[in-house]
Amino acid sequence: MEGLSVKLKELRVEKGMSQSEVSRAIGLTRCAYTNYEKGIREPSLTVFKKICIVLGVSADYLLGITDAP
Repeated sequence: MEGLSVKLKELRVEKGMSQSEVSRAIGLTRCAYTNYEKGIREPSLTVFKKICIVLGVSADYLLGITDAP
């Protein structure tokens, strides 16, 4: 999910959040979250859901199914 990593970073920056803030909000270490933004790892479904809630977007948007958050 290469597009996921790009969208995660774009959305985080748009929200004015640091990687540490997002990682704390979803209950992970900053390093673990950074790996998602770098495309090194992909989040579990549970973490993916939390990311959608924190960033205020739909799963469809993050997955590239729709163009609108």
